[in-house]
Amino acid sequence: GSFGDNELSPECLLPISRWLRQGGVSIPCKYTSFAQPIASAKLWTDARRTAILGAPPGPPPALISPGAPPPAPGLETPFVVKLNNFTPLAPPLPCFTFIHPETSFPSSFDRRIRLCFPTNSQIDLVTHGLAGYFEATLYSDITISIHPDSHSPGMFSWFPLFFPFATPIYLNGDCGGEEKGQNSNNKFSSGHHLIVDLERCSDSTGSRIWYEWCVLEPTLLPIQNSNGRSSSMLL
Repeated sequence: GSFGDNELSPECLLPISRWLRQGGVSIPCKYTSFAQPIASAKLWTDARRTAILGAPPGPPPALISPGAPPPAPGLETPFVVKLNNFTPLAPPLPCFTFIHPETSFPSSFDRRIRLCFPTNSQIDLVTHGLAGYFEATLYSDITISIHPDSHSPGMFSWFPLFFPFATPIYLNGDCGGEEKGQNSNNKFSSGHHLIVDLERCSDSTGSRIWYEWCVLEPTLLPIQNSNGRSSSMLL
């Protein structure tokens, strides 16, 4: 999948590992997901409006506090998208790695990571969500990737994943940004850096898997897609 594991490859390949002869090879044998903050007002607006056909637009891009009503379902849904009108704001960071064949036979493939993105910019920025990529090792030194720095030449079979934020996040530049961030009239959440918790979750039966994500800094926002309320993947 576009995020490595978003089409449930860990769960699908686990049963096969039980029947693989000792020394057998899995193709793929390893893959890692990556996330990167991006600016794309168009993607964010499309996500807010189009998750449920005919649903009214979600809340306006205003500050959302913990305990507020959940955002529009589209803002809690990862979308596979072809990134055109966007700007990357920091280098991609690794998220989840899976290795096959799996010999420990875990009860779940739940994962959680805290991503700390540097925003060393001289200008003010707005981020609308995370772009998700993957790198995979098929066998030996044979790899495929949609990571921007290692994208496989000519491969367009996979588009990136987009995790929209509940509200645009304002990131101050180094020049005069601190004063602007303290302006009470600023309608965006603001700060100098971006910290996001990203979690891969499953239910007690292991048959339903989903992602949850939460902006921690520069301001704390509610957990998005809590308990998979807006989007999930079924085995």
